[in-house]
Amino acid sequence: MGDPHAPRLVTSRTKQDQTERMLRWARSRVRELETEDLCGFIFKGKSPSCGMEPVKVYNARGVSASKGVGIFAQVFMDHFSLLPIEDDGHLHDPVLRDNFIERCFVMKEWRYVLQQQRRSRGELVRFHFTHELLILSHSPRHQRLMGKLVAQARTMPIGALYDEYQRLLVEALRLMATSAKHGNVLQHIMGYFKKQLSPDAKRELFEIITACRQGHIPRIVPITLINHYVRVYDQPSLKGQYYLHPHPLELKLRDLL
Repeated sequence: MGDPHAPRLVTSRTKQDQTERMLRWARSRVRELETEDLCGFIFKGKSPSCGMEPVKVYNARGVSASKGVGIFAQVFMDHFSLLPIEDDGHLHDPVLRDNFIERCFVMKEWRYVLQQQRRSRGELVRFHFTHELLILSHSPRHQRLMGKLVAQARTMPIGALYDEYQRLLVEALRLMATSAKHGNVLQHIMGYFKKQLSPDAKRELFEIITACRQGHIPRIVPITLINHYVRVYDQPSLKGQYYLHPHPLELKLRDLL
């Protein structure tokens, strides 16, 4: 008998067999995950199977020859191309974490629209109206394109309309919302109160928005004040805006943003 502790030669054929078995398992697994009603997925960073960023790829001699994406991660991303995904290491960054969780909640809302027994243009208009400021914080360009699409809703078949809106929604949310973009959205919201607020109140809100844009105070500060004004002045256009309530307060995601 040979020494069981002796190193074994891993041939290119062995590597190929292992890869094929992993691919078969990954394809089977993503089909199983279709029933889980996923709203997002977190991958293990630097994992040979689950790394979504470049991970080391070894040749038959065990030498790192190139960089690629983990086998399971690639199959998953190809299969669930619209699903929000993130590397677990990125979740330590509060901005990236906020963006990921925000996208998960939006996709949950969008899935609810898709699961309606009868898709309607009215339901799409409602969704866009409540999410347009959130979209604006990610991409003014996409917000304009989506607004035009919704305005022309009656000229398109309902299936094509929903597909195009979904494509633009996913594209928009993949773009990072920046402090400058948030500042623009907050100033846009301020315009809804130009007739109600006193000069001093307008100056105070403007100063708070400016401090937020510059990173001196978290975004929760101007948003809390704006939500107060929404209630006091019963502003109908802002009552249901998702931008002002993107996820449960208990998550405390905006405390440091």
